[in-house]
Amino acid sequence: MVKKKLLFAFLLAGGVIFSGFSQEIVTAGGFLETVAERYAAIRDYEARVIIRSDTTEMTGNLSFLQPYFLRIDFTNPADQVLIFTGDLLTVHDPRLRTVLNQAVTPIRRSGAAGGASLASAQGLQLLRRGYVATFVTGPEPVPLAAGSPERVVQLRLTRRLTSENFREIILSVNPETLMIRRIEARTLTNALVFFDFTDIRTNVGIPEQRFAFVAPPTANMHNNFLFRETN
Repeated sequence: MVKKKLLFAFLLAGGVIFSGFSQEIVTAGGFLETVAERYAAIRDYEARVIIRSDTTEMTGNLSFLQPYFLRIDFTNPADQVLIFTGDLLTVHDPRLRTVLNQAVTPIRRSGAAGGASLASAQGLQLLRRGYVATFVTGPEPVPLAAGSPERVVQLRLTRRLTSENFREIILSVNPETLMIRRIEARTLTNALVFFDFTDIRTNVGIPEQRFAFVAPPTANMHNNFLFRETN
């Protein structure tokens, strides 16, 4: 009887230990889901954004409001504006006195506003559906870049649907705030595009009116510049 009690106690303790250990295991898919839940709980946010490719660098101030509203007021190129409402994408280039408008149907929303729109609850939902998530090195934080003191958790997203706009995406996530710090996206032509988000401020009370745009009377209007919608 004593031996049985000791064996039972040992198994019970072992069960607690293994249970506790299993709770420590974090999968890449589970971590991506946690990040998505974080963004789903945010009504709006502002951030500084830098968009870099091999040949260009753009900087600006980003505003996001659930569910789809996105605005970037660029400082480089100066005074250029990008606005996405979920139904309409607008780009204003004052240097060319040009306003580009693109009507967007729900099926086109995932790619209409570009990679910056992935840093949202809706964007992350699409990533979870269209990509397979793995850790780049593991669930432990690593330097954002070689020699950087800033540490992030990095996820590698590999597309599973051929309809996705990017071949592969690396998400660098702040482990404390669960906000996306960097998106590194590889296009179908194998080009790399980086989206860096800094100075992120959440739930600041952004009004919907911020995403309204009135074109200057002297601007040249061009509609459906990306693709033409069909019924």
